[in-house]
Amino acid sequence: MHDKNCTLRMKTNRILLLLAIFLLASCQHARFHVTGHITDAADTTLYLEHITLADGILAVDSVRLNETGEFDLSDCKQENPEFYRLRIGNQCINLAFDSTETVSVEASLQNMSFGYKVEGSGTCDTIRLLCLKLADLERAVRSTAENRDLTIEERDTMIEQLINAYKTEVKLNFIQNRYDATSSYFACFQMLNGLLLFDPMRDKSDLTWLRAVANAWNEKYPGQPRSENLKNIAAEGRRNQAKPKEIVLDFNDEKVSELGIIDMTMPDINGKERTLSSLRGKVVLLDFTAFALPGNQERTMQLREIYNKYHDRGFEIYQVSLDKDYHFWAQRSELLPWVCVYCEEGLESDMVTLYQVQHIPTYFLIDRNCDLQARQEHITNLAKSIEALL
Repeated sequence: MHDKNCTLRMKTNRILLLLAIFLLASCQHARFHVTGHITDAADTTLYLEHITLADGILAVDSVRLNETGEFDLSDCKQENPEFYRLRIGNQCINLAFDSTETVSVEASLQNMSFGYKVEGSGTCDTIRLLCLKLADLERAVRSTAENRDLTIEERDTMIEQLINAYKTEVKLNFIQNRYDATSSYFACFQMLNGLLLFDPMRDKSDLTWLRAVANAWNEKYPGQPRSENLKNIAAEGRRNQAKPKEIVLDFNDEKVSELGIIDMTMPDINGKERTLSSLRGKVVLLDFTAFALPGNQERTMQLREIYNKYHDRGFEIYQVSLDKDYHFWAQRSELLPWVCVYCEEGLESDMVTLYQVQHIPTYFLIDRNCDLQARQEHITNLAKSIEALL
């Protein structure tokens, strides 16, 4: 019996070894390649990284560059489109592959992320154009956020207009009539300062376009992980928009009739619970924001000016942070003089829904009687509006 078991194990091991050799050999013959030059990058390591759905970013090949900057990196051919990037340090070039093609990339390390050229793949070139346009948007948003000649309201309005114009251009010029393209999938997941530009959970137009991409991918690549990912996101977006969110308020009828606001209690940086209604008797700026937003530092300086000017007369700020990164918020809020609380649920918070916050930052003015007087869209001059309530 022992000999039979040994023989069986040996046969099994040989089969597994042959299978591994076969798979390795098949991968060696069915690979895609990225070749080219990265100049001014001698003695740096260039990585080819696979941006996966399940396992994050995985390095699949690398090379130590010499004076010429020449490279030839590769990975196994994928059954359907997959996303990759070339990376040196923080400089990245986004790519996509779905065959055994060879793509050529030429770049300088000085401007690797945005100054590169790519040949051999229309998809990779379209992704390059999308990245360039996103970089232009980031610069425009940053410039607007730092413009001290504009009021906070004017900056927020202009930034929203810039983002909407960008999304419209991408929808019409990159996604429309190319719903099954790999670049259309890529466009649906572009981010600005850590937030998705296309938000199918809240924006009906974004949901419509993502559903079109999801349907096209499901037809072209049925049952594949990225097709399923799109389908699930679209389905969740439909559910989120089709049904109003059920919200249970944590206060009784007497308190509801007593207050002209929707009350909330959240922790500050010291873990102390801070309640909005505890500021009754003061004029309060209720501010929903995120410290990771572009121009937040400049906006905080403006709020400091307003706070310093009116605080002694009974003005207070109750600032609700919707940042994803608690530690980032804690570092940025530590020295702020006003009430700054952290909302762990972020954009999914009931308070965001109840106050109908469509974008951030958004603020509201509350009078001394704890009555909500105005929201950002209806305030033309914040300082004058505060003066009128003091």
